[in-house]
Amino acid sequence: MRFVASSAAMAALFFAFPAAAQKGPPPKPEPLKGVQTDAATHVPVSVAADPENTWVLDLSTGGRVTIRLRPDAAPKMVAQVKALTRRHFYDNTIFHRVIEGSENMAQGGDPTGTGRGSSDLPNVPAEFSNLPHVRGAVSAARAQDVNSANSQFFIMFGPRLGFDHDYTVFGRVTDGMQWVDKIERGEPPARPTRILHAYIASDNPPAYQAAPVNAPALPAGEQKATLPQ
Repeated sequence: MRFVASSAAMAALFFAFPAAAQKGPPPKPEPLKGVQTDAATHVPVSVAADPENTWVLDLSTGGRVTIRLRPDAAPKMVAQVKALTRRHFYDNTIFHRVIEGSENMAQGGDPTGTGRGSSDLPNVPAEFSNLPHVRGAVSAARAQDVNSANSQFFIMFGPRLGFDHDYTVFGRVTDGMQWVDKIERGEPPARPTRILHAYIASDNPPAYQAAPVNAPALPAGEQKATLPQ
């Protein structure tokens, strides 16, 4: 994923993006082998619901996204995300890189909002598996080093199987994908979408609360009127 650029020459090399810039039309999705209808929308039915491994993201796009974490496939990355979530690390962070086309994903999890930040926890080694990068897949962003995942992640808008075995899939959206689809596009977006709050479901998160809407400023010389009760 695109995180750091120490110089113009290193911008595309120092940190690896979900996919490097590619010429020509996006590749056609490859057929999935051994994958059920999971490839179209949701996680495999064989994965049981578990509140301790359910990640809840309240987005400023208007709703709650529920993600089934996969400690069976990526135990270290799941543990990292859960630890950071319980430290409120992801609260009020933005999706700083949101693109369609060949990469087809929304990237967040950087506390600086620049694509260059991470947490103070150690990096997580690669945990590549057979989980595919299909719509709703949640995968760990990393630098050029495959063992450099930390806090950043990306959610797939659609399939990009070229990422398989190159990035660590650690979860899948099971509910609220419509709110993911509404994430503001851009690199960076002009008005980036925020993660208002992130929770682990077993911690009994409160109901979704929308972000407060700031009232427009009054014209110069005018004062706010208070109506009588």
